[in-house]
Amino acid sequence: MNRRFDLLVIGGGSGGVAVSNRAASYGAKCALIESGRIGGTCVNVGCVPKKVMWNGANLMHAIDEAPDYGISIASHSFDWSTLRRQRDQHVLDLNGIYERTVAKNGVELVRGTARFVGPKTIKAGADTFTAEHIVIAVGGRPVVPEVPGAGFGITSDGFFELAAQPMKVAVAGGGYTAVELAGLLRALGSEVTMLLRRAHFLNDFDAMLREELMTQMQADGVRVIAQTKIAKVEKASTGLRITQENGEVAEGFDALLWAIGRQPNTDRMDLRATGVAVDAGGAIPTDAYQATSVAGIYAIGDVIGKLDLTPVAIAAGRRLADRLFGGMKDRKLDYRNIATVLFTHPPIGSVGLTEHEAVQAHGADKVKIYETRFTPMYHAFTRRKVKSAMKLVVAGETEKIVGCHVIGPGADELMQGFAVAVHMGATKRDFDDTVAIHPTVAEELVTMRNSRPAVA
Repeated sequence: MNRRFDLLVIGGGSGGVAVSNRAASYGAKCALIESGRIGGTCVNVGCVPKKVMWNGANLMHAIDEAPDYGISIASHSFDWSTLRRQRDQHVLDLNGIYERTVAKNGVELVRGTARFVGPKTIKAGADTFTAEHIVIAVGGRPVVPEVPGAGFGITSDGFFELAAQPMKVAVAGGGYTAVELAGLLRALGSEVTMLLRRAHFLNDFDAMLREELMTQMQADGVRVIAQTKIAKVEKASTGLRITQENGEVAEGFDALLWAIGRQPNTDRMDLRATGVAVDAGGAIPTDAYQATSVAGIYAIGDVIGKLDLTPVAIAAGRRLADRLFGGMKDRKLDYRNIATVLFTHPPIGSVGLTEHEAVQAHGADKVKIYETRFTPMYHAFTRRKVKSAMKLVVAGETEKIVGCHVIGPGADELMQGFAVAVHMGATKRDFDDTVAIHPTVAEELVTMRNSRPAVA
């Protein structure tokens, strides 16, 4: 059967659901095609289950620190299966909410794998679908390297399938996923070794953030092996054996977690039938309006290779629907000054340019840095010390804030408000003129006085 819609969306993740719901609110006839669980990476194997695990890890820290506050806890234990069961039920609940919401909004949910059979024709199951507008929002998947024995490891998807806690874990990679999962595993009691190809992790973040996080993770007992590359993986009676290219061996691991990056799922939908351009990494280049190289076909979310963040996909999808069906002809997403948070231990919040990026954009002589490092009150008398560090990157005579970077307790929550200020073009004077909330970690961002020149 050939079926026609105003909008066809391929992929039921956060971006796909957002663009479908918004378009339907304008009266568009929409179909959303999804082969797996609705909600995509974020809901099923990303943000949501990860945050649940992070919350549990933070509770372990709190229990360990309770005696420093005079709270006696005779004994405690951690049951991985209980946390997993609660986490998975929460995910299932969200799947149901998503399905009910799209149905309520009049979006038809089509179960099946979509593939193009023509420039603007899609086949899913026994039916063929056409539409004036098609949105590709199929997301991505974790990369597994082509090294001997790589299959003995798991990806972040496999992490959320673990029935039991791995007590000795190797984490290969240095991005978001690597540092977040390494940190929560360590907090939950696992012995963790990180294997980095570079001298540091979080290469795209401000140097202060990655240096402070490295210091804290090592203080918490995470072993870091830097500037290495895995040559092969073997399964032995004592656990996984990892041989590095320099010949050194690390062994006895219960699990090896590959967290070396993600790739778009564009290779699974016969894009050649459309003529849509795809780059060497499989990402779909788009213009400022999410348009691909083919008129009427758009792409949002992780498939475009910009910012692989759930709120970015949602915002891009909604703005695209506003433009196509809501009469807002110039509506588009501004990809500048998008804040992000890492649920590490401690958490990181960041918005705007790094110090290095600011120098590249404005020149070293036009950039100044305000920064501070301190022990927050909570940790003033705990045995486990966790530092907070903050940096404001300012540019020009008005000292416009072009970057704000925080690591430490509370960074995940405080960054949203400061992101609004940076997005609105706040200056250092605006921050100085804001009365501090005391005693908080956040107040340090509006009380910093000492500056230094930027380092080129």
